[in-house]
Amino acid sequence: MSLSSILSADAIDSAIKDCQAPDSFCPKKFFQLCGLNKKSGPDVKKVFGILDNDGSGFIEEDELKYFLQRFSPGARVLTDKETKGFLSAADDDSDGRIGADEFQAMVMS
Repeated sequence: MSLSSILSADAIDSAIKDCQAPDSFCPKKFFQLCGLNKKSGPDVKKVFGILDNDGSGFIEEDELKYFLQRFSPGARVLTDKETKGFLSAADDDSDGRIGADEFQAMVMS
């Protein structure tokens, strides 16, 4: 399954273009621009499964770094500051990783 089967390619492109400059990535704005925040809970969980590259049931910091590239292979890598900010914004239980429920809560908020 690919992200373009859940989100429109145009919306993904728009979201990627909005955060091309280093340290300009904002997860909530990205989710709004790509339309993920308007998708159903099951669709958000499908996206989580795609982003969970190693299938561990969690998105860890090393997977977050390449978050944008999961949406568009030519996209940039998140900076360390962006990666840590994204992690801390979504990691409600402070275990150093984002679970499916934490991801869904962040997307839908």
